[in-house]
Amino acid sequence: MPYNHASDTSNPGKGHKLRDIPAHDPFVLPHQETNTYYLYTTGIPELTDRERNGVLVYKSKDLLNWEGPYVVFEVPDGTWAHPQHGTWAPEVHQYRGKYYLFVTLHNRDKILAEPPEVWKTNHLRGTSIAVSDSPEGPFELLKKDGPVPPENFMTLDGTLYEEDGKPWMVYCHEWIQTIDGTFEAIPLKPDLTAADGEPRHLFKASDAPWINAERKPDVKPYVYVSDGCQLYRTKGGHLVMLWSSYNHEGYVQTIARSKSGKLEGPWEQLDPLVAGDSGHGMLFKTFEDAWMLILHHPFSTPESRAKIYDAEETEDSFKVIKSRDDLHS
Repeated sequence: MPYNHASDTSNPGKGHKLRDIPAHDPFVLPHQETNTYYLYTTGIPELTDRERNGVLVYKSKDLLNWEGPYVVFEVPDGTWAHPQHGTWAPEVHQYRGKYYLFVTLHNRDKILAEPPEVWKTNHLRGTSIAVSDSPEGPFELLKKDGPVPPENFMTLDGTLYEEDGKPWMVYCHEWIQTIDGTFEAIPLKPDLTAADGEPRHLFKASDAPWINAERKPDVKPYVYVSDGCQLYRTKGGHLVMLWSSYNHEGYVQTIARSKSGKLEGPWEQLDPLVAGDSGHGMLFKTFEDAWMLILHHPFSTPESRAKIYDAEETEDSFKVIKSRDDLHS
């Protein structure tokens, strides 16, 4: 793919469209104070003018025209993570007067386990948290000696969730380590500087009936991917989780609902929202108080782009209404 001007961080520009912006795991923060939408995505050296992995942000007033990219975070030296090994699934949350970046970092040089002990090589991977006074950064890592989930767990895609005044990180436990990927939650200290207890199991990817309905007997190992968790409380008080996995067509955006209305579940799996190699989505409200879903399609990089859909909140879930081709085509 030819070099894309949208990733020239030394010369941020205006008038970018979503089709111009290489985007994987897109996350939108609607910033009420400035009436600005912030779109966060990973910045990798292969697609930018940077020498190390980081997080980029684009700004927009209307979701159509975007300004950027601006670098809000780069993996620093002297921490557990390798600066050239990746920054996955960045998302920024406004919490107690500050802005917190959740981003999955890696160190492929630190091996956790190798075959034949395990079926695939496990290396150090997990979500870290960084803080800033501004949604535009710069963000500084809070915990530099390891990720927030247990270091011997191979995890990714951590997100912030609050229940009864307590902050949690909900994250994905990697199928590379578990074969059947899971979703887990770990309590956080009030200032988000570290974990504050043991992780708890929520559900596993194979719980989704639509995945198992397509399964055909084979001699090859069958893995279940768990990706991209995001949690929301509906107007009826129901707790739902967006998440992604794969079917025979590729990436799928799906959704689950807690029967108890609490993080502990039990969780029931609902019908997927978007298929066709699309996923890792999140919901946000526009400044006109309308729900939208943003995700990436296709899965592969550097082809992936952010796609936006109109969404509807029901009493107990969310529905995708239509693709907003006017914003992303």
